[in-house]
Amino acid sequence: MRTYLISYDIPTHQRYALASAVMQLGEAWARPLESTWYVQSTERADAIEQRLRPLADAAEGLLIQEVDARALLLKTTLRWFRRRQAAAGLGAAEPVALAA
Repeated sequence: MRTYLISYDIPTHQRYALASAVMQLGEAWARPLESTWYVQSTERADAIEQRLRPLADAAEGLLIQEVDARALLLKTTLRWFRRRQAAAGLGAAEPVALAA
């Protein structure tokens, strides 16, 4: 399992679709800032980019970087990973800020 930092700079009207796609990328996710995510996934960064790129214009910013999960645990104290609920038949969840 890999942990990725995903961040984007896109117009507001495109953010919901991109956020929904990010939440479907892996086993779990965290959203510490409005357009910054941590995602745990078995996919490679290039595969994630192929899935997200159509939702962000080529001229817009999209950052996908693999990070060390141990560092993530130390830096993300306000929010942590929300497990995907696909197995339970639930759709994509709204981004949620979890209190520490």
